[in-house]
Amino acid sequence: MNEMINTNNLTKLYGKTLAVDNVNLSVKKGEIFGFLGLNGAGKTTTIRMLLGMIAPTTGQCYLQGDKVIAGKISMWKDVGYIVETPYSYPELTVRENLEIIRRLRGIGDKKCVDWIMSKLKLGGYADKKAKHLSLGNAQRLGIAKAIIHKPKILILDEPTNGLDPEGIVEVRELLQELAKNSGVTILISSHKLDEISRIATNIAIIHEGKLIKEIDRARLENQLKKTLILDGKDRSGMATILSKSGYIVDTSDEHLPQELRALQIQSKGAIVHPEKVATLLVNAGYPPTLLKVEKEDLETYFLRMIEEVGGATK
Repeated sequence: MNEMINTNNLTKLYGKTLAVDNVNLSVKKGEIFGFLGLNGAGKTTTIRMLLGMIAPTTGQCYLQGDKVIAGKISMWKDVGYIVETPYSYPELTVRENLEIIRRLRGIGDKKCVDWIMSKLKLGGYADKKAKHLSLGNAQRLGIAKAIIHKPKILILDEPTNGLDPEGIVEVRELLQELAKNSGVTILISSHKLDEISRIATNIAIIHEGKLIKEIDRARLENQLKKTLILDGKDRSGMATILSKSGYIVDTSDEHLPQELRALQIQSKGAIVHPEKVATLLVNAGYPPTLLKVEKEDLETYFLRMIEEVGGATK
C-alpha cells in the first residue's frame, strides 16, 4: 500500500470552538511530510486524532488503510510517535526506560536497547535517571522510544525541541536515513521551519483549523519568491536606467534605513538573466557593487500563505 497516512474531512469541535476543520491529508510511503502551523492552529489536535488519543467529532483517520480506532491495538505495532512532550519514567534510568518499551512492544531481541542508545548517542547516559537528563537528552530518549521497534510510520510533534545544533543535525540525518533506506513514512510537526525545509518532501500548512496549503518540494521551489538584489554608488541613477529599460524597481524595504536599502527587481527576466541587468548598468556608467538573486525562505513563504487567506501571523 502506497498511502500510509490519510484523513477524510477530519473535524474536531471543543464546545463551540472548531479546532480542526475538515482536514484532508495524504502521506505516501517513504515521504517526510512537514505539518506546519502557528501555535493553536490545530497541528497537535490533528496528530492526537491520528494516534487515537482523542476521537474526531466527524471524519476519519486511516493508517496503512486501517481506520484509527483507539481500542484497536494491533494497528499500533507499526507506529512510533512523540506528541508534545517525550514522557519517560523519571525515577528509572535511560536503559530501564527503553527496556520497558522493548517489553511493551514485544521485541524479543534484547540487543535493540543497545542499538537504539548507540543510534541516538545515549550510551553515556544509560544508567542516568530520566529526571536528571537535560532537555535535549530527554528528547533523544523520546525519539529512541519512538523508533526502537523500527516502525513503518513515525508521527513526531516538535521532535528537535531542546536539542543543540549538533543534535538537530543528527536527528535530521536519522529521519532522512529512515525514510530513504527503510521506507519509513514520517509526519513531522515543527515550528523550526528552516529545519523542515531541509528534510520535508511535502509540506502542509494548517491555519485556524483549516488546511490552507499542501505542496511538494518541487512545486514549493517554484512558488518561493525570487528577487534580484542590486546596489551601487548611485542607486537613484541605477533605478532610473533600469526603469527606462522596463524593469520595475522596488526600493521599499521598510526594515532597513534609507541609506541601506538596496534595489530589488522581481521580474522573471531579471532573475533568470541577471548578467543582462549588470551589462545594462555597466554600459550606462552605473556598475553595480552588489548583484545577487535571493530566494524566499520557508518561514517567509509560510507567513505569506497565512496572510493571503486573511490570517493574523502575530
